[in-house]
Amino acid sequence: MTEFDIWGYHPNAGYQQGTDIIGYKVEATDGHIGKIDKHSEDVGSSYVVVDTGVWIFGKHVLLPAGTIKLIDPAEETVYLNRTKDEIKDAPEYDEAQQAGEPGYLDQFARYYRQAHM
Repeated sequence: MTEFDIWGYHPNAGYQQGTDIIGYKVEATDGHIGKIDKHSEDVGSSYVVVDTGVWIFGKHVLLPAGTIKLIDPAEETVYLNRTKDEIKDAPEYDEAQQAGEPGYLDQFARYYRQAHM
């Protein structure tokens, strides 16, 4: 069995390259968590950053593309294959640190792979 690439979209997620999903609502398996604030389509490191608003006191969370179960353009909603608790307990997202630190995304890959086993 090969390990799924956490940084790539699931083939049946409905993602189309070049689609602007910023502003889409984000739903965990057990409820709403926020809206997409940033989106990267980089090959090998695709992800979204979600502004959680009041849910986690304005925290931003980074979610690898592999955590996305389905993108519904008609509803402008992204559905995840993770629970609110799994997302809340994820490493803290820091945009400045990401820009200056090679390997920064590795902590997210380790966390989300472990959280889903």
